[in-house]
Amino acid sequence: MTSPRERLAGQQAQLLKALLAGGEAPAGFDAGRLEIEANVLRNKQSRLAAYLRPDLAETLGDRFGTLFREYAASHPKTDAIRARAYADAFGTWLVERGEVPKPPGRLARWLRRGS
Repeated sequence: MTSPRERLAGQQAQLLKALLAGGEAPAGFDAGRLEIEANVLRNKQSRLAAYLRPDLAETLGDRFGTLFREYAASHPKTDAIRARAYADAFGTWLVERGEVPKPPGRLARWLRRGS
């Protein structure tokens, strides 16, 4: 038997998964409204990543948002990773996929940090 605190933690985890990782809407939540909120959160994360990594936003142009959404869906941000590290990890993912070239010399430090 689980305690009320454990049940609440499980429900919160389900809600976060629905909002950040494309999970199913938990019981009692409107799936349509959760999808709207999830889009708002993804857009906010995308704007922050573009602010922190303007080099990526400039290089990718109109593709930045689409690629960031793809990354965020398969790599949901947790509270254990800071926004800059998350943006750098996105950059590493882009390099690994061949979407952007590996940065030369000192600029590559974010690539090593994001790994």
